[in-house]
Amino acid sequence: MRIPWAVLLLIAISAVGRPQEPVSGAAPLRANQRRHIIDVVVENVRRYYFDRALASRTADALRSHQAAGEYANKNGADFAALLTNHLREASGDIHLGVDYFSDPLPLHRPEPSPQDSARRRAQLEQINCTIARAGILPGNIGYLKFDFFPELSICAKPFAAALQAIDGADAVIFDLRDNRGGMPDTVSFVASYLFDQPQYLFNPREAPTAHSWTQSPVAGSHLAHKRAYILTSATTMSGAEEFSYNLKMLRRATLIGERTAGATHSGVFHRIDAHFGMGIPEVKSLNPYGKQDWEGIGVEPDLKVSPSDALETAKKIAMSNAY
Repeated sequence: MRIPWAVLLLIAISAVGRPQEPVSGAAPLRANQRRHIIDVVVENVRRYYFDRALASRTADALRSHQAAGEYANKNGADFAALLTNHLREASGDIHLGVDYFSDPLPLHRPEPSPQDSARRRAQLEQINCTIARAGILPGNIGYLKFDFFPELSICAKPFAAALQAIDGADAVIFDLRDNRGGMPDTVSFVASYLFDQPQYLFNPREAPTAHSWTQSPVAGSHLAHKRAYILTSATTMSGAEEFSYNLKMLRRATLIGERTAGATHSGVFHRIDAHFGMGIPEVKSLNPYGKQDWEGIGVEPDLKVSPSDALETAKKIAMSNAY
């Protein structure tokens, strides 16, 4: 499985904060810089985009904009934004885009060394794989708060233990208000506990794979028929949105809080030069719900409340069984 660049970056910085957002450089790019970037973008779209016919039309559209002089006198951020607009306008694909970064991008995609892997394992073990709390609240309501979907190879046991800790509850609350995403196989792992048969989980980053289906039912778990609630906020991101979106669309959980961040981090990242890169969907995902995913718009909760009120609201609803 190829992990999107943005997810790799999020893994690397998850303990210390978010990656720096692309920022604007003041000076306009030189003509030869713009020409080189457009050449690479066009080549990458033709070579990697999953729909070859649409790729050709999109590349031709960029060349038309270039010939019309529309990219002249643009700084880095504005140039990337205009390229992105034209790519999406021509293709209709909101997951295709170009980013400008003020800090130089590494020449190669970072591959973790054994030391890095050991450090990552120790880091996750020290923070209990981001699991902040797992237990039973008054009223026999299970409560599980975790702030990332980390690597399953490291965190399967802690997550299994956390889910076991809420197994005897009458209803369960998943607190994802501070969850910034993570790994698709961990999303599937957690969701597996909530179904009594395998369910397909839509992931806009990839075509269906083995972990696109939950490994349900989970032996020894009693959560499949328990009422479920998910707490969301504007900082609920990426993999946490995947979890929320699918459980909402499958009518398996009630979302309470505010609209999520709208960050899919879709596509495989391609470095263009030291300051430009682009995301390209290289495979066609399968959305069985016939609706747009959460890129740029977020996942809408079933019940809109302030994130600070979401837990108390969920507890009251769970206890009354009225929602």
